Amino acid sequence: MTMDSGDIRGAVPERSTYVHGDLGSAPRSTQAARTRVGRREGGERRMVPKERPRSYYGRPVVKPPVWTWQIPTYFFFGGMGGASSALAFGAELAGNRPLARRAWTVALGSIAVSPALLVWDLGRPSRLLNMLRVFKITSPMNVGSWLLLANGAAVAPAAAYGVLRWPRRVGPGAQAVAAVLGLPLTSYTGALLANTAIPAWSDARWGLTFRFMSSAAASAGAAATLLTPPREAGPARRLAVGGALFETAVTGIFQRHLGEVVKPWSEGAAGRFLRMSKVSTGAGAVLLVSARGSRARTRVGGALVMVGSALGRWGGFRAGFQSAGDPKYTVGPQRARVEARRSEA
Repeated sequence: MTMDSGDIRGAVPERSTYVHGDLGSAPRSTQAARTRVGRREGGERRMVPKERPRSYYGRPVVKPPVWTWQIPTYFFFGGMGGASSALAFGAELAGNRPLARRAWTVALGSIAVSPALLVWDLGRPSRLLNMLRVFKITSPMNVGSWLLLANGAAVAPAAAYGVLRWPRRVGPGAQAVAAVLGLPLTSYTGALLANTAIPAWSDARWGLTFRFMSSAAASAGAAATLLTPPREAGPARRLAVGGALFETAVTGIFQRHLGEVVKPWSEGAAGRFLRMSKVSTGAGAVLLVSARGSRARTRVGGALVMVGSALGRWGGFRAGFQSAGDPKYTVGPQRARVEARRSEA
């Protein structure tokens, strides 16, 4: 049996390389290979198209969070309460008593609601108490539980002294403690989400903390602006506008660095919440800047900023669920990191 040169070229392809895990056989001709594959490192050609990131039967790689609606609501009130404590203490130092009284009232109400929301989500009060049996600095959830407890213990006498000027011995010190503990209370929830395996949260870990802090500042300033006469509400109004602008900027910056994982932040329910948040926050900030002493504009602007802050918390919360439900947001970034390390080596 004889075989001419054309048959030999058709039966024996040129040198090829195969990727571990790829399926399929080598193409019958070099020309076919050139039309189906791309060039790899070292001038070699890939014989099988790059596989799309996937998991077994398309099932999620990580489990979605078990948290319910109480958690993003707690994120909103806890952050607003912590930022309100700092705002109230600053108003006390500046001698702005009308603003200080109202900011302490917001702080007390927000901190009082927060443990109730946590217990509601956990199901039993004993589960919240179990978190306080130890202090573990490496656990954002444990640290946050202690922060919430300590801040709540300080806010009660601090608010009483701010409104009633009683108790005189404990009140001033409690106000300083509440302000100091209120600042990490605004940001620890961002660290809590970033410490999970959920792609939309863990990949955005460098921006979540600043996003939560700015959102808390915006909501605290907006709440105080709603309750305070416009003449004394200037610092709260500036805090609301500055927090809203910083939140918008930080969100845009970290989303540009998320790659494919940015899609859960812009699609589905999360995308709708975040778009509504941006519109509401922006409109509220414009009204607050242009209020010029108008009580109506000030109140509407403050309400819009608060609504935008709450919607932003819900949008980020839903983005985590959407990214956990699709395996490509887990497998794809992992493969990209492995390939980047190989290229560096």
